[in-house]
Amino acid sequence: MRLHHCCGVSARAVVAALILAASHVSSPSSAAADEALKVGKSVPQAFGFTPLNVGVESGIFKKNGVDVEIIDFGGAPRLAQGLISNAVDMGLGSGPDMANIVKGAPIKAVGASAGAPMEITITVGTKSGIATVADLKGRGISVSQTGSLTGWLVSTLSQQQGWGRDGIKLVIMNPMSAVLSALVTNEVDGITVDLSTALKLQQDGKGKLLVKFGDYVKDFHLYVIFATDDLIAKRPATVRAFLKGWYETIAYMKADKAKAVQIAAKVQNVDEGIVSGTYDLMMPVFSTDGRFNPKALATLSRSFVELGLLDKEPEMTNLYTEEFLPTRQ
Repeated sequence: MRLHHCCGVSARAVVAALILAASHVSSPSSAAADEALKVGKSVPQAFGFTPLNVGVESGIFKKNGVDVEIIDFGGAPRLAQGLISNAVDMGLGSGPDMANIVKGAPIKAVGASAGAPMEITITVGTKSGIATVADLKGRGISVSQTGSLTGWLVSTLSQQQGWGRDGIKLVIMNPMSAVLSALVTNEVDGITVDLSTALKLQQDGKGKLLVKFGDYVKDFHLYVIFATDDLIAKRPATVRAFLKGWYETIAYMKADKAKAVQIAAKVQNVDEGIVSGTYDLMMPVFSTDGRFNPKALATLSRSFVELGLLDKEPEMTNLYTEEFLPTRQ
């Protein structure tokens, strides 16, 4: 079929122009590049932080224009160092980490991630003789350190039971390999451990999941999303895009349990059957909009003092912002 001249321009020239225009439309170099973003996790294998992996693998962050690089840290202090030094732009940490802002850390909490501390448990030994919470009085439970979130939760549980904050003995023990060994050999009555590990120990007949702290401490922000002041000042749209992607990921996980469990099982390095149980208990405590709960903030404020992180309770509104959260539908 012969192409005819049009308006004095050859058909060959028209075709060439169309091809050139198409190449400009489809060329990656002409499209707006995704915003690179380094996001740190304070605990690499915590289920509460697996939405980051799910969002990356499912392409949800990419869809929102954010190219996320996941950086794993070995605990909250190391994540804090990473944020302060701008080694990462954003971080997934715990509510008590908000106390770092009062101490001068150039960061801000930009979204609530999970509420009640359902992921933290007390798991007791099979030979401990402990059958109910009442049996914990005077017994020894391992925690990472006295001024840790796990230590605070154990002491708070003791206080709720009417035994005072010292009614359950805190046994400082590290690393986790030593903690697990002590449980099995009955050197300690019980341990504070994440939910997936607790379910695994119970499945293997090496322990009994006794307490899920989310059943006792209702108003709390277990997990919080942080952004550096530098990122907020220079790339506010990126903060907004990441948070949009995060809460879309939560919705995706709620809608597709099988896919969420599959990805989380790889991250946590446990069987999908175990992660399925964790999923069922954890998904209800994930925030779907990132808003901060005043009652939870009040509990956190009190915990800062009880943990010895601060001398007095701070003005919590100075520690967070909701300006980058997705608009409520």
